[in-house]
Amino acid sequence: MKYNPYGKLEKNASRICFDGCQLGSSEIKNEMNFQDGVNLVKEAYNNGITLFNTSFEYNNGLSEKILGEALYDVREDVIINTKIGNKIDGSTGYSVESIESQIIESLKRLKTDYIDSVLIDNPDMDILLGKTNHFKELKRLKEKGLIKSYGVSINTYQELKAAIEKTDSQVIEILFNVFFQEPSSIFMFVKHKKLAMIVKKPLDSGWLTGKYDSFSTFEDLKLQWDKKTLERRVDLIRKMKLITGDENLTKYAISFILSFGGITSVSTTIKNSDQLIEIINSDEYEIDYKLKQKLIDLYNQQIKNNPL
Repeated sequence: MKYNPYGKLEKNASRICFDGCQLGSSEIKNEMNFQDGVNLVKEAYNNGITLFNTSFEYNNGLSEKILGEALYDVREDVIINTKIGNKIDGSTGYSVESIESQIIESLKRLKTDYIDSVLIDNPDMDILLGKTNHFKELKRLKEKGLIKSYGVSINTYQELKAAIEKTDSQVIEILFNVFFQEPSSIFMFVKHKKLAMIVKKPLDSGWLTGKYDSFSTFEDLKLQWDKKTLERRVDLIRKMKLITGDENLTKYAISFILSFGGITSVSTTIKNSDQLIEIINSDEYEIDYKLKQKLIDLYNQQIKNNPL
């Protein structure tokens, strides 16, 4: 496992981040119990992962509870990032007055007296442009010792630009992968400011593993894509497989992201031991320049002017 500094904190983050969005979901569906989740997190830590990404909304707080139980004995050796704002019932909690109480509840579930970083999840532009008191409140809570750093979880180039220029974010979580490359043009500004940057959805909800094709069936995901979009995605994956010469695209998708300056870690959903080992092994692969450029060309020619 390779590591990068986590912003200006005196901790190093594994380049592979354990995304806890699925922790607890299996218990709700009676597929995996609480202890199985704890064991999986411990296995991740034992294999070198030091950065764990979660949210109070993930599965009614079960994700945070599982992480708290699993990491309690190694708390000083790991980095925990959680998010506030969106709630599991679809409502939001963006009021400045609610931030401290949200963090306190997360502290209880995580079994810790501080959180390494807290991010506002998908804030509107007024918050990103510094027109509200959200960052003043986060700074106060940092001075109080409840959190070590703070920032935002966002999706677009415009949001990233605003976060860099108008807020004092120390940690940024950004949507970026082979299919969504727009933010990359200002990654070097992130590096220059010594911010921690976590990439979310590196495998684009599973598409960039290469496992989906025209015969794939979907459950909850099917609501996101109409027939035309599905056909387009299948064609893009076919072209990626021709470029890489491989049916399994996971290591290429992850290495592509990590090849950009400014990226601290890639936050990947992990459901079981087999996925864990595959993702960890992906960190050992380094994409070469020519292959990287072909994936950039694929985006520029097929996606840039007609985004997914």
